[in-house]
Amino acid sequence: MNDGDYGLPGSLRCVLEEIAGERRAQDARWGIQDVPDGTSPVRAPAADEAKRETSAAFDDGTLTWRHILAEEVLEAFAESDTEALRTELIQVAAVAVKWVQAIDRRAVTAGTSPDPRATPATPPGTGRP
Repeated sequence: MNDGDYGLPGSLRCVLEEIAGERRAQDARWGIQDVPDGTSPVRAPAADEAKRETSAAFDDGTLTWRHILAEEVLEAFAESDTEALRTELIQVAAVAVKWVQAIDRRAVTAGTSPDPRATPATPPGTGRP
């Protein structure tokens, strides 16, 4: 089963809770922001270059999270269709979440202090996570 926890039980829930907290803080500070998207197909060459760079890094074994996230962000910047832009932004968010999970998983694997928020809650009445 693929639960989205990326090898660290409870990590998806924890990261999404942190994101929700950050969003609440943004709203408290800035309120509702109705600003233009600022995206355009004129940004497609940058997206294409990011795709080539990501592919090359994958091929030569040097792929990083920066490559993956930059490609997704630049693809979003190149969209003018609202539905396609929304799809790209969901992909941006998903990659960013997975990157945070990778950071947390590395910390646990390395034996450094794991984030206690990544520990799953015990379901009521079970006595176990």
